[in-house]
Amino acid sequence: MTIGVLAMAYGTANGPDDIERYYTDIRGGRTPTPEDLDDLKARYAAIGNRFPLLEITRRQGAALERELNAEGSETFRVYLGMKHSPPFIPDGITEMRRDGIEQAVGVVLAPHWSGMSVDTYVERVEKAIADAGGGPSFTFVRQWYDARAFLAFLASRVGDALDRLTGEEREGAAVIFSAHSLPTREVEDGSRRCKLCTSPACEAWCRYVEQLQDTANQVAGRLGLRSFTIGWQSAGRTPDPWWGPSVEDVIRTLAADGHSAVVCCSAGFVADHLEVLYDLDIEARAAAEGAGVAFARTEMPNDDPAFIKALAGVVRAHLG
Repeated sequence: MTIGVLAMAYGTANGPDDIERYYTDIRGGRTPTPEDLDDLKARYAAIGNRFPLLEITRRQGAALERELNAEGSETFRVYLGMKHSPPFIPDGITEMRRDGIEQAVGVVLAPHWSGMSVDTYVERVEKAIADAGGGPSFTFVRQWYDARAFLAFLASRVGDALDRLTGEEREGAAVIFSAHSLPTREVEDGSRRCKLCTSPACEAWCRYVEQLQDTANQVAGRLGLRSFTIGWQSAGRTPDPWWGPSVEDVIRTLAADGHSAVVCCSAGFVADHLEVLYDLDIEARAAAEGAGVAFARTEMPNDDPAFIKALAGVVRAHLG
């Protein structure tokens, strides 16, 4: 029996002419204002109108399939499903049904769990199966940030980025571990939760924030880092308060505290795309230059064999 793996990602515009369609989709069908649309188009233009996410995700899926089939007695086939662009999640389910897949694993290509992120992918899978009148029997990987091989991979990337600094810069460097900010709401005790997350798992505290901090702690422990923190990036344009502080604010604070360099590790993302190529490579770098500190960013996992091996280990561990 072939086991299907549905690798899911956020999605992307597929070119300048698709930006409005994509922006409308991520806004739940609400057309963006002309000003917001022009701003997003300008951001894509600033990175050379590159839209690499789908191509990278395809390479990740193909590499994951090869790695899963390289050992063991089971046979795997990997399918793609995007949240906001083709091939959409229902498209992946349709392919699975056509291929006769009966057992499937869903994994979101984002390591940390949030009720506003990972669970929404699960809901789309379940809706697609219900709308189609049936489909594969799914189980889901809810989080994988703490997989040892993935943490080792992140540590190697941070180490490589630190090595790109001069000796003096390394001595005064701080590492910022970041993930995508989410809108928040205040609960009765005055603390905050992700705005639309009502999971009992977050009753005492926000697991999303906790997992990013745990990522930072574990990677820092592997490398013996003395100065590290977390920051949030890519907050949306809504009136809600979002998780903070922003990466840019963290950079300015670290500079004011006397650090001579910052290394940004975008631990919540696994591929080069706008949130990395613009939000970090342009905006965060500009904040560092303005604060007078050196800047480095870890290379993204993309389809690096070590990352793919770690991800395959996550799938195998999930299946037991």
